[in-house]
This record gives sequence, structure tokens and C-alpha cells, in this order.
Amino acid sequence: MQSNKQIAYDWFAAFNKHDIEMLLALYDDNAEHYSPKLKIHQPETKGLIKGKEALRNWWKDAFKRLPNLHYGVIKLTADDEQVFMEYIRSTPNEDDLRVGEVLVMRNEKIIASRVYHS
Repeated sequence: MQSNKQIAYDWFAAFNKHDIEMLLALYDDNAEHYSPKLKIHQPETKGLIKGKEALRNWWKDAFKRLPNLHYGVIKLTADDEQVFMEYIRSTPNEDDLRVGEVLVMRNEKIIASRVYHS
């Protein structure tokens, strides 16, 4: 059984490789994701997407717009149900952004995630 903290580290590894399929493998088929960036780039979502196909499309768009996007882990705090991730979002020509994100876990899969930043 993989720990929630290890799943979070796998999430960072997949994200920083821009490996969408590796990322999607960590999620439940019906996972929900909320991000303030979704409100900006896909306002019709009001910041919330549901399901792996929506996640695939979101990351595909993000990696296309930001080919050098990278997340640097600051801290992970995990329990049996959630992981709180604190990280730095870096991409050329933009200021680094400090981000908080919560992953809600069930049966070793992410069922929900919510991003916080200013």
C-alpha cells in the first residue's frame, strides 16, 4: 500500500515531466479539481472541472502554454485522507508563485484537489 505522501511525490514527478498519463493514473475516474487558474483560462468552468478527460484537457493546455512550467516542493503534510502540498510554481517570464494544494485521497487515488494561491 502506497502512502498518501508518496502519491503526492509521484504527482510532482509526473507533473514536472509533463507526463499527463502518469498524472491521470493517480486520479480516480470521477475526480474533481478546483483552481483559480481555471477561472482565468476556462471561465465557463467557474474554476471546477470533473473527470479524467477534463483533467487531461486542462493539463494539455497548461503544458502547451507553459512548456517550462515546474513545481518545486516546499512541504508535504499528509494524513490518511488528505495531503496538503506547499510548492513554488516557476515558469520563465513570470514571477514565482507560492501555491498551496490539497489532495483528497480514497483507495490510493486522488478524488479531489483544490489549489490556493494569491
